[in-house]
Amino acid sequence: MSKELGKIQNETFEKIIFNNCGSSRKEVSVGSAFGVDVSVVDLPNGLALASTSDPLSLIPSLGLEESAWLSVHLMANDMATTGFAPMYGQMVLNLPASFSREDFKIYWEYIHRFCKDIGVAITGGHTGFVEGQNSTISGGGTFSTIAPKQDILVSSNAKLKDVILVTKQCALSSTSILGMSFPEIIKNKLGKEVHEEACRNFYQTSSLKDALTAAGTEKKHTDVTAMHDVTEGGVLGAIYELAKASGNGAQIYNELLPIGDVQKQICDLFHIDPRYSIGAGSMIITCKKGSEQNVIARLKKEDIDCTVAGEITDIKEGIKLMEDGVNYDLPYPSEDPYWKAFFEAFNAGWK
Repeated sequence: MSKELGKIQNETFEKIIFNNCGSSRKEVSVGSAFGVDVSVVDLPNGLALASTSDPLSLIPSLGLEESAWLSVHLMANDMATTGFAPMYGQMVLNLPASFSREDFKIYWEYIHRFCKDIGVAITGGHTGFVEGQNSTISGGGTFSTIAPKQDILVSSNAKLKDVILVTKQCALSSTSILGMSFPEIIKNKLGKEVHEEACRNFYQTSSLKDALTAAGTEKKHTDVTAMHDVTEGGVLGAIYELAKASGNGAQIYNELLPIGDVQKQICDLFHIDPRYSIGAGSMIITCKKGSEQNVIARLKKEDIDCTVAGEITDIKEGIKLMEDGVNYDLPYPSEDPYWKAFFEAFNAGWK
């Protein structure tokens, strides 16, 4: 079998993980599943515990503050798909032995600050320094929240004829990280303005506000049926995952996918298809047909762009992408193009 980079494919997930998840417990109402961002465990009095886990980032080319931001907000984005903010966090840090204690202090203070900003209490974890640890992944974390079970959304809730919405733009996080990691090449090839906007976009990589605005906070909106955050595989990969998780098909319209000018320029320079590239900060939202303009209006009030991109269809119709008048079967991306582009640029000495 060929080596897989990034998240594992659905086939591997089903063969190795899906039927090997430890003991079966009746209170687990949503467990491990492809395309589902959270687990849900039933609690007394109509409540439930939602949990999600993700790697923690430590990327020298970005910096300690930016790495901490990604560590916190990529987990928060997953939890946001429930329609609720995270409440509790556990952190496991396996740090490089060469990582100075002073840098660790700075990094952890940013983790603390960003968690505090979104209301997360860090309740424990593990921290250690490891010889030979040179990855940009510094460990992993888990966020959890407690909420009324009936109000918790999961990506498998999408229904036939729902409208598919996308917030912000494709490839938001990948182009921001590339812009910040290779500033000289971006400035020389694309101009100072493109570089500056890519850097500004970095702090748009949280989709927590998108999700809470769409779903409602004090009062839940019943027109939103499901959400799924955009990570590896980009907007198209995320829509594919949501359709699979909900047991449906999807019809996607290529000309409606939101691709900003800065994202297009950077993706062209690095030979990346922005539709399939890491897009943290964007959220896939499904809503009842006829209510899409209401959801878009709610987001617009908060200055969040939102675009209709397609609809949920019958599973028999498959997952389709209409491009230049032709309807194609949409393949699931085997590998996000960002990873290859980043390491090719790094190995070529781009600065």
